[in-house]
Amino acid sequence: MHPGRMLLPTLSFLILPLAQADPSLAAPVAQEVERPSLPRPSVPAKGHIEAMIDRLARTHALDPVLVHALIRAESGYDPLAVSPAGAVGLMQVMPETAADYGVQGVDQLFDPEVNLRTGMRHLKRLLAKYGSIGPAVMAYNAGEGALERSGGFVTYSETQRYTHRVLTDYLLKKGLRPYSEQARDHIGLDLRPEMAIAGDTAAVDSAVRSRPPRDQDRWSSRFDTGSLQQPKLLRPLPQRRQRLSSQLDTASSSSLKSRLMKPSRERLIDTNRRLSPRLAMRQP
Repeated sequence: MHPGRMLLPTLSFLILPLAQADPSLAAPVAQEVERPSLPRPSVPAKGHIEAMIDRLARTHALDPVLVHALIRAESGYDPLAVSPAGAVGLMQVMPETAADYGVQGVDQLFDPEVNLRTGMRHLKRLLAKYGSIGPAVMAYNAGEGALERSGGFVTYSETQRYTHRVLTDYLLKKGLRPYSEQARDHIGLDLRPEMAIAGDTAAVDSAVRSRPPRDQDRWSSRFDTGSLQQPKLLRPLPQRRQRLSSQLDTASSSSLKSRLMKPSRERLIDTNRRLSPRLAMRQP
């Protein structure tokens, strides 16, 4: 046997024990590295959050129905919600807004109670500033500057859809028809159905096509989203219970008044002719 062939097994017996004694001599083995997980705060149950909302709304003298409607639209009761714009938590409070109320740092806004207290303080200030629910809800979404620049009716499509969602939810929970005069007086805003599809051209076309052909022109004008670009708050209430005499005093209705007040001679003669045969038949 060749001497070199005997040497190879001998060297292998010498190397293996050395590798076992010193792991650094062994070939490296790829191992899976465990990625660190980010800490997540515990999320309270929805029932606990709802009870907290009711309690804090009473503390801040706010209507809990309004606060719930706003939170349903803002976060869907998710205390960890974060919007693309950076709004945080249950009431989607912006960090810059929170700083005005003494909350420093985004982390604090993930605390449901801190978030609710901050959002409710802001909502209450807007209600006091504008004096009505409708403009305050618009300002909560779009900002006070946007509301004031637009003359009291924000023209952003997103804000109109948001306002429609919050206020219809609120009004229905209060037992009011959203587009009624009573609802308009209650919220201080002329809520209209086309606000729900503002900026959604496909939805407008679908709404028009769903009507009978004879009604499509009327519905097309009704769902004219361009009309929403005109700032508008309360429309004047129609004058009801007007007396007929006041309507007849106008110059345009003078002919009608003369016909009602002073029947013409020809009409009297015609009436007598029609009544004469009947009166004659009744005579004994």
